[in-house]
Amino acid sequence: MPPRLTAQDFDQELLILFDAYVHGDLDRRGFLGQAQKFAKAGMTATALLAALSPNFAAGQHVPPNDANLKTERVSYPSPSGSGTVRGYLARPASTGDRRLPAVLVIHENRGLNPHIEDIARRLALDGFMAFAPDALSPLGGYPGDEDKAREAFAKLDQAHALQDFLAGAAWLRSRPDANGKLGAVGFCYGGGIVHQLSIRLPDLDAGVPFYGNTPAPTEAAKVKAQLLVQRAEVDERINAAWPAYEAALKAAGVQFTAYQYPGTQHGFNNDTTPRYDAAAAQLAWSRTVAFLKARLGST
Repeated sequence: MPPRLTAQDFDQELLILFDAYVHGDLDRRGFLGQAQKFAKAGMTATALLAALSPNFAAGQHVPPNDANLKTERVSYPSPSGSGTVRGYLARPASTGDRRLPAVLVIHENRGLNPHIEDIARRLALDGFMAFAPDALSPLGGYPGDEDKAREAFAKLDQAHALQDFLAGAAWLRSRPDANGKLGAVGFCYGGGIVHQLSIRLPDLDAGVPFYGNTPAPTEAAKVKAQLLVQRAEVDERINAAWPAYEAALKAAGVQFTAYQYPGTQHGFNNDTTPRYDAAAAQLAWSRTVAFLKARLGST
């Protein structure tokens, strides 16, 4: 098996182009056109895009049929009038009469793909009831193809999507097998949603945004949850707004801890792509699990 590619195998300008493509600032044709100058030694622009794109099998930690877990597809009503929101629920298989701490898992800007389902299973193995809604539910759900998911996400009504996540948080907290404590973990787009939940849910107990967009600094005083903020170092798009929001959180007396991981790219926790940084991801994840256990209770 060939060695796994890492961010260091790609020119930083190419990684910036890929980030623009991922976040909708550049379409596929635009990326391929600009990436062509990095094509060499038989590596076409199309091959570069494939190399940078997710490999879900390579990043799977917990098999879907793990005997230690109970997983199921569930749904709840959408308050935005778009029918129901589908999601993926993962819990420890054996809990007795114990009620579980609940964690809402919020995907990147592709919908509920296999990587996010794996994240939910990882949390379940650590004793949480993890629920990952699919914001693409009104458009048919995650289509099984990252390019199609990217196209669908561009059509998503973001105001409705936020309402769907708020409803998902309420649905999860109110389950009879939940212990009444609620946390949220999100990545990229999902990290931004965690920040939005933190200013809209005064009873959110813990929030862990990974490299997510922050609200306006004037909103910081609304945050009641404790936050664990995880950021990459090489992530100008996200990091530019952080100092002002950090200052606002401090001024408001919000309890938070923020880490920035040296040398890492946006998306460093996603082990399905070359931007993954194993050492930083493992440290960030261990901090995440410890924080959630401290704030939500542990089984």
